[in-house]
Amino acid sequence: MKKTNFDCYLDKQLQDPAFAARFKNAGKAWDVALQISALREKAGLTQQDLAKLLGTSQQQISRLESPGYEGHSLSMLRRVAEVLHARVRVAFEPAETKRSIRVAHTPRVIESNTRQRRGNER
Repeated sequence: MKKTNFDCYLDKQLQDPAFAARFKNAGKAWDVALQISALREKAGLTQQDLAKLLGTSQQQISRLESPGYEGHSLSMLRRVAEVLHARVRVAFEPAETKRSIRVAHTPRVIESNTRQRRGNER
């Protein structure tokens, strides 16, 4: 099948790591939005109905169901899940590339290292 102009454009844009990351994250937001909307509709609720059950506004529900919205809080997602008889599951997965993780030293370790260096300078 021949690629469309958009497919060619998207392939070119995805070569930029920053764009690729944004594109991937947008897909995750889209997934959350679609799940909330599908659960709400399955329960036979309108956005207004769900808002009343959560004690929030219809506009907030609209934002939660918007693919471009990235302000989902875990507490709000839990509230939505409870009302819609679902559960929230968050999973951390390994990144595609392994990077070393650097942990900041605690103040006690830094203080100890500073004393050792000062002792070596004398």
